[in-house]
Amino acid sequence: MTQKEIAKRAGVSQATVSLVLNGNPEDRRRIPDQTRERIQKVISETGYVADPVARRMVKGRNNILGVFTYEPAFPSAQADFFAPFLFGIEEAAQEAGYDLLLMTSAGKSADGRKQIFSESNRLRLSDGCIVLGREFDPVELAQLLEGDFPFIAIGRRDDAGGPVPYVGADYAAATALLVQRALDMGHENFAYVGPDNGAESTRDRWTGFEAGTKDGAKLVLHVHEKGADTDTLLKSVRATRATVVFFTELAHAIPFRRAALAAGLDVPGDLSIVVLGSHIRAGDTMTQFTTYAVPREEMARKATLALIARLEGGAQIEQVLLSCEQIAGDTLGPIKPKRLS
Repeated sequence: MTQKEIAKRAGVSQATVSLVLNGNPEDRRRIPDQTRERIQKVISETGYVADPVARRMVKGRNNILGVFTYEPAFPSAQADFFAPFLFGIEEAAQEAGYDLLLMTSAGKSADGRKQIFSESNRLRLSDGCIVLGREFDPVELAQLLEGDFPFIAIGRRDDAGGPVPYVGADYAAATALLVQRALDMGHENFAYVGPDNGAESTRDRWTGFEAGTKDGAKLVLHVHEKGADTDTLLKSVRATRATVVFFTELAHAIPFRRAALAAGLDVPGDLSIVVLGSHIRAGDTMTQFTTYAVPREEMARKATLALIARLEGGAQIEQVLLSCEQIAGDTLGPIKPKRLS
């Protein structure tokens, strides 16, 4: 079945059929409703499917989005981290009529990291690419910026010879708000468990923490190693008399809270715990920790739609930061008043 045969059966010109199938919305509106319905009826009855190669010749696109991640796309250990991004990408692409091409044949550098550019590079099979991962290769980002291939990053990225288009989360502002909440509850001695450098998301959390603790707070303990021994960490916290501990990773806050309770401490009466970001939605009743929700699905969805808009003749993609919704939880509270002996 061809467009010529569709036109014959519908009693219209082939050009009219082509406009219904491939034209922009304004051109399609010029065709009478009855004519469009007649063409669509013939298409439905015959099971006609447009030739993707021919369609690309008309539009200059394949309607395919590439998805590249520097980490495995489906890792069992990090499923909760990547799954929401992939859900958001798929939902937006499906709504806009785009297919997804997962870039799994990427090469590897000397240190074993995946690379976008390699001998097996297949970026050009797609119209544009969505790039995600905890840490990006700045050299590859610069190479993408220098070329004419449309792309967008999920997560804030530093400039790489120019501004990188992205949709990210405002970790700095969300972290500063949590620090302010702790200050408002009377906390003065703070502990921080997590690095202060590395990926942009890690540095943004530290930036927000530093900004929030400038007024009336004291950092009495900073443990850079995220996987520090829980019992040793608890002893250090108690020795420094920190009353609130900020964790960059939920996975490390869980055993720490368990150890604190086992030691007879009241959480949050004797010791408060704050987590800087969680994949758990704000309305999830299982949420216990005071934290904020990272809008991973929304980040991915907005990034995908921004890339599609660019491909379809829209404006250049900008840099966007989404706010993180605060989750009250039950691990941050005012300090218990000291009893008089």
